[in-house]
Parts: sequence; structure tokens; C-alpha cells
Amino acid sequence: MTADRQMAIELIEEAVSAGARRHKACGVLEITVRTLQRWQKSLAEDRQLSDQRKLAAAERQPANKLTEIERRCILAISNSQAYRSLPPSQIVPRLADEGEYMASESTFYRVLREADQVNRRGRAKPPRSVSKPQGYKATGPNQLWSWDITFLASTIRGEFYRLYMLMDIYSRKIVGWEVHDSESAAHAATLMRKTCLAEGVHHAGLVLHSDNGAPMKGATMLATLQRLGVVPSFSRPSVSDDNPYSESLFRTLKYTPSYPSKPFESIEAARQWVHTFVGWYNDEHRHSAIRYVTPNERHAGKDRNVLLRRDGVYKAAQARNPQRWSGKTRDWNPVAEVWLNPPNQNQAGKTEEVKAA
Repeated sequence: MTADRQMAIELIEEAVSAGARRHKACGVLEITVRTLQRWQKSLAEDRQLSDQRKLAAAERQPANKLTEIERRCILAISNSQAYRSLPPSQIVPRLADEGEYMASESTFYRVLREADQVNRRGRAKPPRSVSKPQGYKATGPNQLWSWDITFLASTIRGEFYRLYMLMDIYSRKIVGWEVHDSESAAHAATLMRKTCLAEGVHHAGLVLHSDNGAPMKGATMLATLQRLGVVPSFSRPSVSDDNPYSESLFRTLKYTPSYPSKPFESIEAARQWVHTFVGWYNDEHRHSAIRYVTPNERHAGKDRNVLLRRDGVYKAAQARNPQRWSGKTRDWNPVAEVWLNPPNQNQAGKTEEVKAA
């Protein structure tokens, strides 16, 4: 160490004599000018250039460290008949009520952790960690559907009609819907059969995503999906973000200006309004997530021509007034793929592990 520092001093002085700046020369050796000055001072006073810091300081024991006897007492108290079913947050106050203080809650936890005794006490089960659902990717219509049920208010207080709605995630088209006065797997199964027939879905592999409601997991619904060759996919319990497309669709439905301000007079009135909404949504509504084309245009594959014409209009406008454009025109390329529960960004290179719908 002393020889290395002596050599560093000589090299830096040689560089300075050749015209180099002192702080630049020190930077090459990754030391500061202040460190160089301290070394030079030690050399001038015939003191050693070795590290004079005391190694004993690193080995100094904290004054408040528990003794081995205290650690054993904490373990003995924690495992005693009176406290073995209680966490430290309950043990420490109870000991204080008896006029005794041994250590803080955090110290209790640390001692128990070092003894491999940090476990859930009592009969409560540990929290269940539910992994994120399987991710699916849609590159065309009728590959990935999402469905859910929402309430429509009736004129009878406390009673609601149930709107069952299926949508294609790739095109955002509402492919099927029905309004009933109750929830059941039988209604859902019937709607699924009708929708597959209307959409001409005969091949196996269609993925249907939903939450964990009783109609979604009912035996009738699951048996129907199995016969149709449809792959069921479910959200995590109490996690609405796993089924975002249906949630977003219901928000659009209930916040559209035409949504009735008063409850529906009858189930027929509810069905009539939903029928009108679906026609508007599929044929007139320009959806922001698919480059502002209608769901029916994208579902039928007409969105490419629509976007191509739109891009031509923008480029022609730019050619007429180039001073009004600071860069490229708006991106009107079609959205190539849509993900349901996409993988994390740090797993972007592992998309082959995520099943494509």
C-alpha cells in the first residue's frame, strides 16, 4: 500500500511537470487533490503512507447489544404458555402491564427471526399470494373475448336488471348481449352459444376472460365452454384491473349522454335502450384505443383502408401548409396487437412464454 501511494505521488508530479493539471492527473488515478496533499504531507514529515485508520473501530460492539442471556429470556418468554400464540406487538405491552420491560417489539421480532421463529401465531392462515393471470395476445378478431355483468336500475327500489355483455378485445366490438332479471350460469351459457353462432366461431382456441362471479364459474357455463372449445380465463379475486376491457365498456355505457337519468320502467325498456346503445357503439363510436375507428370497421378488417385514407388527408394538409407542422403527421398505423394482462416490462424479452390467443 505504501509503495503504491509513493508511486502515485511520483506519477502525478511527473504529469504536472509535463504540463498536466493537478486535479486532472488525480482524477486519472481516482483520487482527490486533497488526498494527494495529505499523502505528500505525511511523506514530508517522515510518517508512514499506510492507512492509519483503526481497524478496531470496525469491530467495536454497540453498547446496547443484547447479551446472550437476554436473548434467551426473550425466546423463553415468546415460547411460554401465556405468550406463544401472541405476536411481539401483543407481548411487549402485556409485559409492561406486569411492570416488566425486556426489549422493544422490533427487538423481539429480530431475535425471533434470527431463531427462525417468525411465523404467524394463532390459527390465522398466512396471506395467500395469487399470481397474475396468464397473459393473452390478440392479433385479430374472435381470438380473445371478455365478458361481465352490470346492474341496470329498475323502478322498484332495490331491484335491478342484469346486463350480460360480451366484447371482442381486439376490435372492441360488442359481439353479444342480453338483459335478464337475474344472474345465472344458464343465461351466460345461452348467450355464449348464440354469440359463437352469430360470429361464426367454430374453431377451438377462443379465450373468454371474466371475473370470478358465480355465473362465470357455474357448472353450466364451464360445460358449455368446454363443448365449444373455448378456453376460460379468470381475474384474480377482488382485482378489477385484471378485467379492464369490460369495466371500461360499462363505464362508457353508463356515462354516455343518452343513458337514462331515471330507472328503466321495464325489462323491455332496458333491452330497447341497450339495443340502441350497442348499435351506436359498434357502428358510430370512434374508439380511442384503436386509432379512432369504429369497432365494426376494425372487426371486419376495414380499419386499414380507413386509416390509410386518413393518413393521406393529413399528409396532404401538411403539404399545403408545411409551416403549420413541426414534425411528422399523426400516427395512423393500425394497432397490430392487443394484450390482456400483458407481461411486465422486465419480461418483454420472454413473450414467447406468454400464450398468444
